[in-house]
Amino acid sequence: MRDFDIIVYGATGFTGRLVAEYLTQIGAKRWAMAGRSVAKLEEVRDLIGGPADTPLVTANADDPASLRTMCERTQVVISTVGPYQLYGSDLVAACAETVTAYVDLCGEPVWMRQMIDAHHETARASGARIVFSCGFDSIPFDLGVLTLQDAAKAKFGHPMKRVKGRVRKMQGGFSGGTAASLKATLAAAAKNPSLLGLLINPFALAPGFTGPSQPKGLLPEYDRTIEAWVAPFIMAPINTKNVHRTNFLLGDHGYGADFVYDEMMVAPGLGEMGKAAAEAIAKMNPLSSDKGPKPGEGPSKEERDAGFYDLLFIGEGAAGERIDCVVTGDRDPGYGSTSKMIAETALCLVEDVAGEGGIWTPGALMGQVLADRLQAKAGLTFRAG
Repeated sequence: MRDFDIIVYGATGFTGRLVAEYLTQIGAKRWAMAGRSVAKLEEVRDLIGGPADTPLVTANADDPASLRTMCERTQVVISTVGPYQLYGSDLVAACAETVTAYVDLCGEPVWMRQMIDAHHETARASGARIVFSCGFDSIPFDLGVLTLQDAAKAKFGHPMKRVKGRVRKMQGGFSGGTAASLKATLAAAAKNPSLLGLLINPFALAPGFTGPSQPKGLLPEYDRTIEAWVAPFIMAPINTKNVHRTNFLLGDHGYGADFVYDEMMVAPGLGEMGKAAAEAIAKMNPLSSDKGPKPGEGPSKEERDAGFYDLLFIGEGAAGERIDCVVTGDRDPGYGSTSKMIAETALCLVEDVAGEGGIWTPGALMGQVLADRLQAKAGLTFRAG
């Protein structure tokens, strides 16, 4: 028996604070807040209305011994300390070695592959369950495809060979941490061009597997399936890799070894208006300015509560079969919904799912159990048919 079920590491950051606030609001038991400074942890605890006896744990990314001590005290670590390629490697190593479950918000595929190569076998041997990308990237997409494929198997007896992910509506931005992680990834690739291969390989998180050619999704196009113009979606490079890893981890490729998947954003408007909107979206670069939130910053509660997203997944079979899945979230994707998702994923590992050790995706390890939990508690819906 460890001291805690969950430790929120990085609780003084903006997203970490939201996770701690959520756990406080739902009355979670046996959890603690962790960070570098007790004084700052106390300040955040009071700010979110946490009980005065909420346990506070000191741990620092620059002190591997403190990370290991933290891991030894809890069943699950929620890490919101990014960019993970700068601050996360020692924590993953400590979790793998101490049989501690781990969840994060990572959207950094090169680092994730490095961690898979370095620690997957250690985690398998120890029994540590390590799960990356437990926020907007990539739970709604990972579980959306999983829900569609489960429905396809039930209806047609086989999975869909081709799935399109389409972001129909979305209000609310990406977090400052996400932006910082993307910039760090691009900076690392600029210094080491050999990393570019992992960035552009849709199967980068499926070591040793090379699947069929995948759509690039880099240019606007007219999607005849939904009769609308679509544009590149900035999160597609990480989400698609996670979806393919889920397929890879499901025995004998649960979606098929010939599975094809892409993600695009639906442009508003019809005809030439839709085409112009798609071209405008394609030219946008949310990383090109410094006006967005910095790490540790974010929108107000009112802005978070006003956010939402609506995702459509279209499954197409080789014989013309079709099945759709719609996924929605009731808060802005980067903060409000993400903080609920990662907290409930950690609780799922504590309360609902055992599973073997290793480096997992949410879909491959927790699957429909997590989808049901998120529908019941975190404001998401998954509807296939």
